Amino acid sequence: MGQTKRAFKERLEQNSKNYSPKDLFDLAAAEKFLTQMQGSFGLATMMTDRHGAIIQTHGDFGDFQPDVVNKPGIKIRVKGRTVCHIYVKYDNVAEEQAEVVKTLLDAYIKTLEGYSGKSYISSEQAVYIDELEQELEKEAYQPKYDEQNDPLTGVLNKSSFIKNMEQLKVREVVPTAVICVNINDWLFVHDNYGEEESDRLIVTVAEILKNCADDQAIIGRIGGDAFHVLLPMTEEDKAREYCHKVQEACLQYEDKILAPSVAIGCVMKTNVDELYKDVFSDAEYAMYEDKLVLKKAPGYRERLEKGLNLK
Repeated sequence: MGQTKRAFKERLEQNSKNYSPKDLFDLAAAEKFLTQMQGSFGLATMMTDRHGAIIQTHGDFGDFQPDVVNKPGIKIRVKGRTVCHIYVKYDNVAEEQAEVVKTLLDAYIKTLEGYSGKSYISSEQAVYIDELEQELEKEAYQPKYDEQNDPLTGVLNKSSFIKNMEQLKVREVVPTAVICVNINDWLFVHDNYGEEESDRLIVTVAEILKNCADDQAIIGRIGGDAFHVLLPMTEEDKAREYCHKVQEACLQYEDKILAPSVAIGCVMKTNVDELYKDVFSDAEYAMYEDKLVLKKAPGYRERLEKGLNLK
């Protein structure tokens, strides 16, 4: 298991070079923000990839050609590697607004970098854990669960979850609550307490998701620390109640080491013509917003790190 842990760390250190900005954050949302900064304050920006290829420009840069080697822009980094540059011109920003604009831009850069880092780790975890599970299924776990279940938690695996989702689509079942669940700081537990405790955290969250749900719920583990839940024929207030019960159960969980916490995004599918991938995209966005709020909550860090006092 120690070798597995090292392999994952090496993967995180190396693989960020394979990611482009479109893989890490919403370029349309970035364009909307930077366009607003240009329109409201006159701030000109140019975004490039790590190699200097221009992705989007807002404002007049004339014949400027980015040189990311000798004159790099503001760097957006993931695991120490630059994934994109943002060049800035304040020529048309009013002097009395310059400090406010700089503060807004700095905050946006910090948010963008933080989101990119979380997106990268989540993606790599999902791929890595899927690969690991495929190996483990053939060995120790295969006798315990059938091919439809995730070998660690017993909920549906990713492919089985998708099959169930497709059945709901064919049957045109609405309303359906579409829920994204992500364990907060799973990597912290993995790095500080080891494989067994990080696996126990995943199992604990899976049990909470099952215990708070009714028999109609469709629950799947779709990545390392990520779950999807479908609540068919459920109204929005009931779906919100389920999400609240899950997060309350996490907070009430008593353990010397583990302090389960999950970020949840819940979006209702009310139209049979809506695509599940679009609804899940909205739910994932809501989940990341929830994660930012939860991790800034008073006492969150103290609860997460309580197990360190036992070492």
